[in-house]
Amino acid sequence: MAVKSKKKTVKVSKKNLPSPFNIYWEKTNYLLLGLGILIIILGFYFMSLGNWESTSSLVISPILLFIGFVIVLPVSIFYKKKSTTTLTDENK
Repeated sequence: MAVKSKKKTVKVSKKNLPSPFNIYWEKTNYLLLGLGILIIILGFYFMSLGNWESTSSLVISPILLFIGFVIVLPVSIFYKKKSTTTLTDENK
């Protein structure tokens, strides 16, 4: 015959890890991200103007897209404000 066994209840505790964006991202990071997205949208807008051989499509839009994708977006990700803590006589 089969023996019935009682199921044991196991308490599982969830580890509440803080989101890395709450700790790291500040208002400056979000502003830089928004600026980068705006520059990228402007680059695509200038690309759509005129013929494919126009100055805005061949010169202005690649410069704006390069600035947006390669410079501003990485800066918005990696920018972190330096903490300005000073040591006093009590903390030494």
